[in-house]
Amino acid sequence: MAFTSKPHFIMLCMIYSTLILFVSALVLSDAPAEAPTSGGDGLLPLSEKHVVIRNKLKNREILNVHCRSSEDDFGLKHIPWNGAWGFRFYVNFFKTTKFRCHFTWHNGGSHYFYIFKASRDDSPVGELPICKKCIWEVGQDDVTPICRISREKKNNPYCFEWEDGA
Repeated sequence: MAFTSKPHFIMLCMIYSTLILFVSALVLSDAPAEAPTSGGDGLLPLSEKHVVIRNKLKNREILNVHCRSSEDDFGLKHIPWNGAWGFRFYVNFFKTTKFRCHFTWHNGGSHYFYIFKASRDDSPVGELPICKKCIWEVGQDDVTPICRISREKKNNPYCFEWEDGA
């Protein structure tokens, strides 16, 4: 049976275009992190991300971290002072991926922070530049205790307060 009517042809074109876009997103998500332009990062879904959390607590205590999303739970991790821990994942198709972490340490209390939000960390119109490797340092400052380190602005990180009420 031939597609002779206009609605069938339009539908076929839409399906084909969606397939091309999906395949392109898979190919572009493997672009190297050092590339001057990030290919599909931030523009297309399914880009690979690597979150790294560094312990920079002023009291040199062990940082306890428990990160999870709606789909993944990494369990409780213990990061020694000046050490790091990280995890990898892919941003979901709808770009709604979020990872929330619970941070605790001796004499430091209990704090929460979204260590990755696609709207902030993987959006061309987000508050921060897009990151393929999102490096966070915890505990150097009391006012803004969690900072994302930028490869371009190493001396001027993007720092935040805890999101305990979120």
